[in-house]
Amino acid sequence: MDLKARFTKVIKENKGLIFKVTTLYTDGEQDRKDLYQEIVYQLWKSFDSFKEQSKLSTWMYRVALNTAIYHLKQTKKRIQTVPIDFKTDRFDETKDKVEEERIKLLYEHIQRLNLLERGIILLYLEGKSYEEIASIVGITTTNVGTKISRIKKKLKSEMSSSKN
Repeated sequence: MDLKARFTKVIKENKGLIFKVTTLYTDGEQDRKDLYQEIVYQLWKSFDSFKEQSKLSTWMYRVALNTAIYHLKQTKKRIQTVPIDFKTDRFDETKDKVEEERIKLLYEHIQRLNLLERGIILLYLEGKSYEEIASIVGITTTNVGTKISRIKKKLKSEMSSSKN
């Protein structure tokens, strides 16, 4: 299989990974599409140099998160606390409306976190190990554990206070 065909296959198999990053780092649909394209472009630029020293998903998350953060800094966007416009078809497996609302609320609060915290919690929610998260974001494994604990407390506190 040639390089272009392999890359296309990898993107198709991992489009959800890219979508999750774009959802957490943008506010509107057009910004999401622009960032998605930029991430795919950056992945393409470095695809032939991927040495498989880490998992493919680890490498993709690293490129996607770095691109998202760089994109935000370049466009000098202020991080806004605008609710994500979730569509119910993204929660096909979720039939329970209460659970769906809780997921929406969680993602709204995640979007309020700083750039690093968003990336860490996204990777945590994806089931990545502390070692993988450390490798992707460039901090120690111990620091990952500390940050995850603090993020959880922060989210729990904010979500509890928003219920009142």
